[in-house]
Amino acid sequence: MMTTAIQTLHTSVRRHGRDYLELTKPKVVALITFTAIVGMLLATPGMVPWEILLFGALGIALMAGSAAALNHLVDRRVDALMARTCRRPLPSGHLETGQVLGFALVIGMLGLVLLLSFTNPLTAALTAASLIGYAVVYTLFLKRATPQNIVIGGAAGAAPPLLGWTAVTGQVDPGALLLFLIIYVWTPPHFWALAIHRRHDYAKADIPMLPVTHGVAFTRLQILLYTILLVLVSLLPFLIGMSGGIYLVGALILGGRFLYYAARLFVTGDDRLAMPTFGFSIVYLFGLFAALMLDHYAFGPFTTLWHGLF
Repeated sequence: MMTTAIQTLHTSVRRHGRDYLELTKPKVVALITFTAIVGMLLATPGMVPWEILLFGALGIALMAGSAAALNHLVDRRVDALMARTCRRPLPSGHLETGQVLGFALVIGMLGLVLLLSFTNPLTAALTAASLIGYAVVYTLFLKRATPQNIVIGGAAGAAPPLLGWTAVTGQVDPGALLLFLIIYVWTPPHFWALAIHRRHDYAKADIPMLPVTHGVAFTRLQILLYTILLVLVSLLPFLIGMSGGIYLVGALILGGRFLYYAARLFVTGDDRLAMPTFGFSIVYLFGLFAALMLDHYAFGPFTTLWHGLF
């Protein structure tokens, strides 16, 4: 029975490959996987064992893709009402609910098996909890219940570097929690910039996003305040000796640029700046974690000297 179901899914994936790929939100999963890999690399002074690096990252990516597919499934009726999402595989009729559910379960189980086989039970359990947190708790309940949905539900999206860290160490360390905190604080200004741009869609779908319930001006202020907090939080890896001067320079440059976008959006009141702010927020996170990785490996010997001088 199971074999037949998998064969049927395999045939469907071959016929509708692009639609199934879209279900996984590949750009989002790519960023998730990158931050998870950086978490792995920062967890050890040496090199991560290749099995953990390869299969751990693949397991996290598959489970993130599964969560994204379940998000498509739960949000299919809302997606049909919104211009940004009405052409997704389910609202467009390219795929059926059974196909999406089967796909999500198969890749989710495969990811879980990889994590159990090549990392440790803690990483597998935390990744499964993140999947449930995003696909069920956030998408099914929080998203429709409160304008603070992205703040409360942001914990699931902030987990990847922590997952990467625990995949190597088997435990939750302060450094892992700090990486988690950076993404957790980054999520609201990142998402609210998009929400300003798409607020009419959210209003039409009766989703209580902050610009819909509290207005655009209040949302702009929150974006600015959270960005200020993010810049401060991003300095903590240097202040606690986790990273050195190379990271500090990168964090200040990227943080200053992000703060420029947020301040300009707030001061001018020009909603056309919302999408450039959203776009740079992605560049910011990628750049910040790239700086962490570069500092950790390429300039590790200078870290001790920098903190000795200053």
